[in-house]
Amino acid sequence: MQEIVHIESISDMHDVFGLIKPKHPLVSVIRFKDADIRSEYHHIRCSFGMYCITLKNETEGSMGYGRNSYDFNEGSMLFIKPGQVLSYDGHQSSAEDPGWALLFHPDLIRKSGLSKSIDNYSFFSYDITEALHISDEEKQSLNELVTKIEKEYHQLIDRHSQKLIISNIELLLDYCTRYYDRQFYTRTNLNKDVLAKFENLLKDYYTDENQLRIGIPTVDYCGKELHMSSKYLSDLLKKETGKSAKNHIDDFLINKAKNRLLRSSESVSEIAFALGYEYSQHFSKTFKAKTGISPSEYRSLN
Repeated sequence: MQEIVHIESISDMHDVFGLIKPKHPLVSVIRFKDADIRSEYHHIRCSFGMYCITLKNETEGSMGYGRNSYDFNEGSMLFIKPGQVLSYDGHQSSAEDPGWALLFHPDLIRKSGLSKSIDNYSFFSYDITEALHISDEEKQSLNELVTKIEKEYHQLIDRHSQKLIISNIELLLDYCTRYYDRQFYTRTNLNKDVLAKFENLLKDYYTDENQLRIGIPTVDYCGKELHMSSKYLSDLLKKETGKSAKNHIDDFLINKAKNRLLRSSESVSEIAFALGYEYSQHFSKTFKAKTGISPSEYRSLN
């Protein structure tokens, strides 16, 4: 198995790009036109100890990151969180301005409100094929924020510096949330296809009796089968239906349970195990949370 190289600090990342020492130990903006990933880091797996937000400007024929015909092609954004593992294929952009990477260490935000809310930005858990595709107007808004961050740590650092840097990072993430919502909206026809495939996947799962071998279907399992990250699948379904992937799975199971409760004489435990639950108590708890009554009460009332 290929060795993983751990890149733990902003200084480490500057070294990877062949740049001088960073101006700030916990945050930096790398302009790709001024940097070049050292050859020894090509085609190897790297684990990051920091957050990394990249914007890569698209060029003619550059169709990476799973872009669809109704997406913008002016730029693509990726979001990396600490602990993720990626590799670089050595490809160089031919764009005059290839883009930038905003890096910030968890220590920068540790005592701020962003530390508590950053997990809400679920796109940090998306796969590389689920990039955000932005327009020139959207790109301009993000570029302005990145420039503000860059200017802030280049000048004399004072007691306001960290708060202003974090505020601009948070604002940038909020804009990206808006742009992802727009992308989900413009992909609505594709998303409906995914919803149909997701529903068929659950049906086939039980037709093939997979639940008897590996238990109830998980969001991770469904995401892999549909070739997307579990976070992206859940967000996509939430935008389309108002329900997360987990809610959809629970609803599917409850409907199957209701049918068995009314159409068979199986005990609650037998139904739970037939559906793939490891413990009947877990099934009963989920059923009551969804319906307001226990499986036995549902059977007696109907």
